[in-house]
Amino acid sequence: MSSYSYTESATFTVTHARHMAAKIATDLKRIQRLYGKPTDQTIADYEAEAVAMMKAGYLSSVTYGFKRDGSWIEPTLKYTARDLANGTANDDDPGKIRPGRDVTGASFTSFLAYSDAYFALPQGDRDAFSGGLPFQRTTGTEPPVSGYFASDHTYSAGGRALDRSCVRSY
Repeated sequence: MSSYSYTESATFTVTHARHMAAKIATDLKRIQRLYGKPTDQTIADYEAEAVAMMKAGYLSSVTYGFKRDGSWIEPTLKYTARDLANGTANDDDPGKIRPGRDVTGASFTSFLAYSDAYFALPQGDRDAFSGGLPFQRTTGTEPPVSGYFASDHTYSAGGRALDRSCVRSY
């Protein structure tokens, strides 16, 4: 009698990171088409940043959207990274951005939160990593939400996932 075992392990690669970051970029292109911002260059920079952050395991969450009077408004998207720990998750199609929201007087911006792995690095290593990104972020506090975040999509690849939430008005 013979016995066999099979072990599968997922290694998160730059290809996986690009797959998920492309979905972020597609969401941002939809926002651009509906609301006029962000620019193509800004989308490309956000995508490159997301690839690098996810590949290194340094992304906790990132929010892209419109801010008015210091608060996130519709349409704003928040992506929260998580490890699937040998589990599975949906890999939804991007999109489904609601049209017709009032962005008068709002500015398009983003806010990124780093993972514990990033903060575990020596300061010199953090500086070196951040220096290779398309733009430099400053420290700050995440803005409050005018409304609430509603979870609506999950993007996954290589044993990791991004849970997407959209700002919804009350």
